[in-house]
Amino acid sequence: MEPSVLQINKKSETKNEVGLPKHPVNEAKITLMGIDGDFNRFRSTKKNNDPKMALLVLTSDIINELNNEGWPIKAGDLGENLTLTDIDYRSFAPNQKYAIGSTQIEISFICDPCSNLKALPYIGKEKVNDFIKTLLNRRGWYAKVLKAGRIAKGDIVKKI
Repeated sequence: MEPSVLQINKKSETKNEVGLPKHPVNEAKITLMGIDGDFNRFRSTKKNNDPKMALLVLTSDIINELNNEGWPIKAGDLGENLTLTDIDYRSFAPNQKYAIGSTQIEISFICDPCSNLKALPYIGKEKVNDFIKTLLNRRGWYAKVLKAGRIAKGDIVKKI
């Protein structure tokens, strides 16, 4: 099967809430700053809206691995904007370019786990350190948007 978009996830800025989990939408407008209507507090307050961090991309194989290890992760839980399927997470590398829908993105760098993961109800404060260790190199990849456009659930993902 061809790699495709399993789920698109976003969450608007919500007072007194962290950005996890993000919620599914069927399609999204993608700007050079990321998904229209999505808010990432870390990116906006600590990283000056770095365009190399416009999107966070994760794959279903990592979600499946984490589930098999006893962590009941669902798409969007880790803060990813795009959950892709039928593509190997470990095949991503910086500077790779992909066409998705009418957009183009470029993989920037891997995302480090954060302490906000304790906001997930099944993690809790007592397990957060173990979970953070589990997520090293598996939280997702940041990507820069090279071409704005639209992405829909089910769109094919093509390496360019």
